[in-house]
Amino acid sequence: MAPPAPGAPAPGDAARRATLPQVKAIADDALLGQPLMHQGRNGRLVMERLRPGQPAFGLRFSAEGFQTTNVLEPCGVSFGDQPVALESLGRPAGLPRYRLQSSVCPIVFDVMANALLVIEPQAPCVIEAAQCRVSPRGLWGPDARGLGAGARDIERDRARAEGQVRDGFRLLSERAPNDDKRAIAREQAGFSSEREQICRDFQREDIHGFCALKITEARAASLRARLGGDTKPEPRPRRQPAASQAAPSQPVPAPAAQPRPPQGAGQPMRLPQPQP
Repeated sequence: MAPPAPGAPAPGDAARRATLPQVKAIADDALLGQPLMHQGRNGRLVMERLRPGQPAFGLRFSAEGFQTTNVLEPCGVSFGDQPVALESLGRPAGLPRYRLQSSVCPIVFDVMANALLVIEPQAPCVIEAAQCRVSPRGLWGPDARGLGAGARDIERDRARAEGQVRDGFRLLSERAPNDDKRAIAREQAGFSSEREQICRDFQREDIHGFCALKITEARAASLRARLGGDTKPEPRPRRQPAASQAAPSQPVPAPAAQPRPPQGAGQPMRLPQPQP
C-alpha cells in the first residue's frame, strides 16, 4: 500500500474528524470535601455543601502570601471559620465555574477531577486588614508530595488528553471559516508554552506532571464546549428506599380501650464572614 501524499490525511483521519473530544464529564460537586493546596504546596481550599440536599456550595479558603509593607515577609489569611458562599457561573469553558462571594478576593475558578483552576483575578488580592497580599491564581491540587507514586498513571492519562486536544483543534479548524484557521493554528501552537507557564511553579511538577495533565484536560473540555458538545454528566439515578419484607398476613386484633391520660402529661488571621 502506497503511503499518503504529503499533506493528505492519514488513514482513519476522516473518521476522527467527525468525532468530538471524548472528555470526562465533571459534576458540579466533584470536589466536595477534598482539601486542595495552591501549586500543591501551600494554602488550603475545601469546597462544601452549604445546605444538605441542596445545590448550594461554599468554600473554606486560606491562602499564603507576603506582607504589603515587606515583600520578603510571609503572611497568611483565612477567610473565616465557615464556608464562604459560591455563585455558579455555568460551564462557559466546559467545566463547572464558580465565583467566591468575597469583596476582598472574589476568585473565579473551574472545577476538575482532584483539582481546580483559579482564572481570576489577574492581580493579587490585597487584604488590608491583614496587611497581606496573596496570589491565588493558578492550579490548586493535592499535596504534591504524594503525587509521585502515581506518575505512570498521570503520564498515561495525559497522553489520552493530548489526543483529545489534537482532535478538538482538528475539528475546530475544519469547521472554521478560512479567515479563522490561522488564528486556531496559532492557538494550538501556543498551548504548550501557555501550559508550561501555568505549571512552572507547581511543586515537583517535573516528577509527576500532575499540573500538565489537568491543564490539558481543561483545554480538551473547553474545545468540546466550543464545538457544541455536551460536557455535563448524566443525571444520577435517585436512590430508591429498600423495600421492607412483608410479614405473614395475620388477623389484626381490635384495639383495647385505653384510659384517657390526664391533660398536660408529656490560626492565620481570620477575616469576618461576609453577610448574605
